[in-house]
Amino acid sequence: MRGMAGHALRIVLVVVLGGFAGAALARYAPGWGVDDEDLNSSLSAASHAALHASDANGSNPAAFYVDYWGRLLRGDLGTSVALHEPVSQLLKERVPETCKSVGAGLALAWTMGLGLALLSLLPVARFAAWGAWLLASLVLCLPAAVLALLCVYAHASGRLAIGLIVFPRVYQFTRNLLARSAALPHVLTARAKGAGECRILLRHVLPVAAPQILALGGVSVCMALAACVPVEALCDLPGIGQLAWRAALSRDLTLLVNLTMIMTVVTLAANSGMDLLGGLIGEGRG
Repeated sequence: MRGMAGHALRIVLVVVLGGFAGAALARYAPGWGVDDEDLNSSLSAASHAALHASDANGSNPAAFYVDYWGRLLRGDLGTSVALHEPVSQLLKERVPETCKSVGAGLALAWTMGLGLALLSLLPVARFAAWGAWLLASLVLCLPAAVLALLCVYAHASGRLAIGLIVFPRVYQFTRNLLARSAALPHVLTARAKGAGECRILLRHVLPVAAPQILALGGVSVCMALAACVPVEALCDLPGIGQLAWRAALSRDLTLLVNLTMIMTVVTLAANSGMDLLGGLIGEGRG
């Protein structure tokens, strides 16, 4: 119970500080106060003045953040300045799409990564291990935007790009972790007694490595969410990644703060959940 309370308190503090940091970074980033509509000669002087007045509302990030929390505690997430829609409505429309993208990407990454990592430990699959290592190294060298563009040119789903972005991290970490666990004395003893390789992996290697693999599971959620920003923007997927890209380009403070806090909550909740689950598994083995 104390561990859960500590995780909850950490999430609250990081969310509050992360939201303010997002607002401050957007305010003091180059380009604040400049709008594409400034080049539109068809707008009247009053329209230009109204545009700059809306920017002035967020010129003081501290005042903006205090006002934001006042509205948030009343259940009001605010209105997007760039899209002129309530943030709650935008999130309702786009969060399901990102959940599908993250879920499909993680399923692909973990199926390939963990499966190839387990396969690479079998003596009969040495060539497969080299092939998996080469594939992971090649994909790791490609930026996320390049993988997204390749999916566009190949008419493939952008969710494939998310899976490929996460895959090499999952494969390399789990392979090294499983190889280290396979070299422990009790595993060598089981092998010396004639136990089969599959039995050794399932009963002696995976249980030892499970807590750290679960911790990687929480981190992989963060990696998949980060990958959603370039992938959804380039593949035209209507999720919160694309929404974050548009909000950053337009310096939409209200939308940026909400998205920052949502991604922070999801990331910390995933990491904390996996940490607690890994601790329970460790206590059960002890």
